[in-house]
Amino acid sequence: MQQTVIQGNRDPQDEPTLFEKVRARILSGEFEPGSLVPEAGLADDFGVSRTPIREVLKQLERQGLVEIQPRVGTFVHKPTRREIAELFQLKEVLEGLAAGLLARRGPVPELEILQRNCEESELAVEQNNSKRYAELVHEFHWTLVRGADNKKLYEQYEWMMHQLVYHQLVLKTVTKPSRLLASNSEHHQVLEAIREKDAMAAEFAMRSHVYTSSQLAMVPEEVKQTTSEPFYLH
Repeated sequence: MQQTVIQGNRDPQDEPTLFEKVRARILSGEFEPGSLVPEAGLADDFGVSRTPIREVLKQLERQGLVEIQPRVGTFVHKPTRREIAELFQLKEVLEGLAAGLLARRGPVPELEILQRNCEESELAVEQNNSKRYAELVHEFHWTLVRGADNKKLYEQYEWMMHQLVYHQLVLKTVTKPSRLLASNSEHHQVLEAIREKDAMAAEFAMRSHVYTSSQLAMVPEEVKQTTSEPFYLH
């Protein structure tokens, strides 16, 4: 599931900056947590010297995506269980709020996007197409937040979604059919509450959805490996 990173308010037609390109490579899961980030390789890939790459890596360190060890190298940040838990707590609050705000707005273009998204998600589930479903999950959540029409909420959400933890958790999972079906059903429940303009129900449904995902995400690695089918985070 490469390149599922959404670039927030950027015009899709704009050429990504070097910073955005390198960040996307980090968030894509191309480099394992704790692994060395190849400065020279990135410089060659993007046709630049190592100097601008180093400047980009300094910015990424400030965002918590990498750790620079002087005279050793730059390493991909390895998230702790606490970071994972805190991320999902924040995600639950922000997405729940977004769902409630969207429900209060009434008929807006985002509702049709969410409806189409749910329909395409059903098809992806039927075809057991986990890659496509994952793409649609990202679209669903981002559309929900955009539809809330709250700039401050959006800024906080954009910052959160550029954190390494969430993307690595998603990218390292494979679909478990029962969870995939449940996830899709939960999305439908959220959309139904929004269409009914029931802000409280929409917020509750979204928070419940994220909470369920967080509980699965916190299952210890050794437990996951003993199951016949890996779980899916959404």
